[in-house]
Amino acid sequence: MSNFSLSPLFRRSIGFDRFNDLFDYAMQSEAPNYPHYNIEKTGDNNYRIVVSAAGFNEDQLEINLENQVLTISGKAVEENSDTTVEFLHKGIAHRSFKLSLRLDEHVEVQQAEFENGLLKIELQRNVPEEKLPRQIPIGKKLLAEKNESNEQQS
Repeated sequence: MSNFSLSPLFRRSIGFDRFNDLFDYAMQSEAPNYPHYNIEKTGDNNYRIVVSAAGFNEDQLEINLENQVLTISGKAVEENSDTTVEFLHKGIAHRSFKLSLRLDEHVEVQQAEFENGLLKIELQRNVPEEKLPRQIPIGKKLLAEKNESNEQQS
């Protein structure tokens, strides 16, 4: 794997200290490809993660959220193998898995459903009012308004 230097990007950014680590993690060739999953945007602030969990029961699946990392895991139960069966092709994977996804700090898990072999996790992005984009006025008007409101409170 070749190394990329992101230092030119850091000259014009503030608060992206973890960005380099996330980039390195994303570039790893050992990224899991099982189980298959979709990340869907269903509205302006609504998202859905759909995980293909064919062959699993609801009680074999587990969803955890810790430090903004959503972890979805499935524990496969070993079945008694039939010794009279010879597989000519075994393309259906039924093995345990662990899938971890990092969520933005304002994304909340709303609910989860398991239907027809698909695990659906609904997410919603709730950005506080003070974090929403706003226009910053230029000049002394903002400072004057702030001083005026402080005087009125006194």
